[in-house]
Amino acid sequence: MIIYPAIDLINGSCVRLYKGQFDCATSYDVSPTDVALEYQKQGTSWVHVVDLDGARSTLNRQSDLIKEIASVEGIKVQTGGGVRAASDVEKLLDIGASRVVIGSLAVKDPDTVRDCFRSFGADKICLAIDVIPYAEQFQVAVSGWQENSGVYLSTVLEMYLDYGLRHVLCTDISKDGTLEGCNIGLYASLVTQYPSLDIQASGGVRGIEDIQELCKLNVGGVVIGKALYERKVDLNSAIKEASSC
Repeated sequence: MIIYPAIDLINGSCVRLYKGQFDCATSYDVSPTDVALEYQKQGTSWVHVVDLDGARSTLNRQSDLIKEIASVEGIKVQTGGGVRAASDVEKLLDIGASRVVIGSLAVKDPDTVRDCFRSFGADKICLAIDVIPYAEQFQVAVSGWQENSGVYLSTVLEMYLDYGLRHVLCTDISKDGTLEGCNIGLYASLVTQYPSLDIQASGGVRGIEDIQELCKLNVGGVVIGKALYERKVDLNSAIKEASSC
């Protein structure tokens, strides 16, 4: 299991949101590049970088900063935020990203996303599927979590299985930034239904016990954000725990 420390960016700074709400952002007085370097020293090989400015407007993309983070030796960057076209994927790969995260586009424009799989390869693409509990199932949120698409999680996954889909980052929005624990039931269900996928859990990690529970499920990875900034989780310990899966 891979640990993906999260670095969320607004105006060049590291932030964490609460349940995806921009007006509930906590800023941290640290350089994003220095954070990536510190994570590398603690043993991580990946970071998960979200350009929240780019998510709101493509005119405000933080490409230079993402390029700087990607230049940290020994680090691979998985990044997204406002990917609205195949050209956005290409640009992020060109500046050093190892994998590009595609979110709302996967629901709004499946043809473009299928073209991305064909053009760049499945290992370069991660689908970010942000979900809302709905009638004992999960529906997908789009547009920066502001809109319920009405489309079910399973429907989105099955649109891309024949195109080599491998990496899926699934966030339970109701858990994100809460430090209340992960939705273990959601990830257990996904791993059982889709054994060919590397599922990345995201949202609610509060301590090493969550890493241990996710290890038992054989998920492909876990994104940890606020729990690292708030020192609820020691990254080196989490990486060691994950390596035992």
